Amino acid sequence: MPFKPIQLLITFIITLIFGVAASGIAFATQKVSITYLELIVDRPPLLSNVLPEPEDSGLQGARLGTKDNNAGGRFSGQQYSLIETRSNDLSELIEQAETWYQQGHRLLLANMPGPALKQLARKFNDRDLLIFNTAAADNQLRTSDCFNNLLHTLPSRAMLTDALAQWLVAKKLKRWLLITGPRNEDLAWATSIKRAAKRYNTTVVAEKAWTFNTDLRRTAQAEVPLFTQTDEYDVVVVADELGDFGEYLLYNSWYPRPVVGTQGLTPTAWHRVVEQWGAAQLQRRFDTLAGRWMTAIDYANWAAVRSIGEAVTQLAASDNFSVSNSAAIRQLLLSDHFQLAGFKGRKLSYRPWNGQLRQPIPLIHPRALVSQSPQEGFLHPKTDLDTLGFDRPESHCRLQQAAGASL
Repeated sequence: MPFKPIQLLITFIITLIFGVAASGIAFATQKVSITYLELIVDRPPLLSNVLPEPEDSGLQGARLGTKDNNAGGRFSGQQYSLIETRSNDLSELIEQAETWYQQGHRLLLANMPGPALKQLARKFNDRDLLIFNTAAADNQLRTSDCFNNLLHTLPSRAMLTDALAQWLVAKKLKRWLLITGPRNEDLAWATSIKRAAKRYNTTVVAEKAWTFNTDLRRTAQAEVPLFTQTDEYDVVVVADELGDFGEYLLYNSWYPRPVVGTQGLTPTAWHRVVEQWGAAQLQRRFDTLAGRWMTAIDYANWAAVRSIGEAVTQLAASDNFSVSNSAAIRQLLLSDHFQLAGFKGRKLSYRPWNGQLRQPIPLIHPRALVSQSPQEGFLHPKTDLDTLGFDRPESHCRLQQAAGASL
């Protein structure tokens, strides 16, 4: 056995090399902290028995994204943590963001309505804090109220209404009865769907404002047919974001027509019925973590955290990269070199002019996925995903021009 000492020596050297490498990897682990702010908003009383939004909608999505990042970070040398604050006091949240910033945190998820988000983004617009909008669908945030430090993982209302309008046009349903609720969110959705009607050359034959304040659970069959009696239409389009009355329009309209919009056939960022493209696996992992279905707000927060994870993994190969360099992360996210696997059958990317995450939009009813937009035949010179929402000429935002500069 003359070679046994040599074999032992080789084994010892290999063990030593791997031991040093393993310890080196552990020593070089990059700690990536992501902060999460949520403004708790009380929902007003509704006339219908609408299923309430989960109280932790958004937060659980961010937690799953952090868990997924750490699953990959074990091999690429990153360790992710999520720091959470939820409050019904906006000033308290902004103060917390300032504290985090002074402590060196540079990545923030903002789960809050549009007006509150604008206050937060305005305070940090000239600083190197990268904010992800995960809850505000306001079109203005993508067109006129532009902030260099703000990216959007939740689709805008225009993306949702364009997705719906494409399907209606594909089905040759071009005559719409539009019914709009009284809340600001309803009016914003109605404005967006009327933009889509003009964009795709359809006709709103009549627009009616919902003014009933009675409980429709007993009177819908009598009230709704008379309310929807007008010139003949192909489809009823409803703008009722909170679900106050829209459910009662189904099967009760004067003409027996489909109901679409915020109720009926609905465009959304995510829903439990999305199961293709590996989405069922994501749904199962979320259910295991949260014990419930994944909402659109959950998905937007998950996508924000995963975007950070993918960007950090790509940038980690650079010798001078620091996880606190939010400008480098932002620049990569807005570039053509970034893609995110989002379980929607397409690679997702950010629009460099307004920071909106490009993504297909599922069209669903409560128990099935009906279709996904963009629909076939709606073309674009770069990507058909840019047929949804605001294309570059339609937005005043120009984040790309500042992509290489400090936030």
